Amino acid sequence: MEEHELVELCRQGNNRARKELYEQYASRLQSICLRYSSDRDTAQDLLHDGFIRIFNSFDKFTWRGDGSLRAWMERVMINEALQFLRKNDVLNQASTIEDSQELYDEPDAAEVELIPHSILMNFIEELPTGYRMVFNLYTFEDKSHKEIADLLGINEKSSASQLSRAKGTLAKKIKDWLKTNDK
Repeated sequence: MEEHELVELCRQGNNRARKELYEQYASRLQSICLRYSSDRDTAQDLLHDGFIRIFNSFDKFTWRGDGSLRAWMERVMINEALQFLRKNDVLNQASTIEDSQELYDEPDAAEVELIPHSILMNFIEELPTGYRMVFNLYTFEDKSHKEIADLLGINEKSSASQLSRAKGTLAKKIKDWLKTNDK
């Protein structure tokens, strides 16, 4: 079924179309939920809640061509994850870091390419919540520190500091993995 037709049928409440939409996009959207939650059960809950929001919000979706549905659904999932984290005060449980910056030896791209994608994603999942949120928003969603600060209710310096700490933690994990695996 074409994306535009799928949208119209979902907008009308067609359950067959909703099932097809879910089957077509659930895997991709679950990976987004996992990026924002280090726990698979929570990610599954976020996916479920996000799809409910998607199914109830088709009147707010505007077709802008191929890919616009996927982009809209990804934004819904990201917002669902951020809302969950704010509601459960997960972001405030992370340590606030103001001015301290850790220096780290950033691995080069060739070294990083030696590590399987699943391992890299596990490294990101293992980051402390605040670091992971900032890293994801900055790296994958291309948000500025000002935008991240507004989304997470933190100041820009905290966003920049948490990104630096996230990168430092990831760099250490990458270096350790490379040493352990003789790469």
